[in-house]
Amino acid sequence: MWTVPNIVTIIRVLLIPVFVVVYFLDWQWAHEAGAFIFWLAAITDWFDGYLARKLQQTSKFGAFLDPVADKLIVASALLMITHTYQSLWITIPAIVLLVREIYVSALREWMSQEGKNDVVKVSFLGKAKTMAQMLALIGLLSGLETFMGVAIYWVSLGHVLLYIAAVLSLWSMVEYSIAAWKYLRTA
Repeated sequence: MWTVPNIVTIIRVLLIPVFVVVYFLDWQWAHEAGAFIFWLAAITDWFDGYLARKLQQTSKFGAFLDPVADKLIVASALLMITHTYQSLWITIPAIVLLVREIYVSALREWMSQEGKNDVVKVSFLGKAKTMAQMLALIGLLSGLETFMGVAIYWVSLGHVLLYIAAVLSLWSMVEYSIAAWKYLRTA
């Protein structure tokens, strides 16, 4: 249980309350600091997987904890941006992203119980969704209306990336559902 990759994942979980508290502090750079902590947590997601493979320290506990940590911090960030922006244009894609995460997690759990993990393994589409989602959340959490110097009229790149993530999210959800359909049909 106490492998280096698992410790990195546990640190990501422990960063969640720090991220939330810092984000809501009443000081000038709170949103930017919160976005930085979120970015740091997002980097640890890549880093723990890399370490697990490199050090050959994969474990069942790590395979369980890693996606849970991801979903916890992403769900927190999605709730925080819906609170901050109080806009239907942020709330709708945030709900789509949350619903997809719950659905795909449940689907993967069910397929795992059926011994069919490989049917709904993470795809390139799912990875693209995650990348767009993380970049969107960093941009929106920071509160900067331009992200990396780019703004499209009244919409920041963070808004655009959030919608791209929502579309990729729905697409990957459909893709996973189609792949699992023959097993779902006979259940």
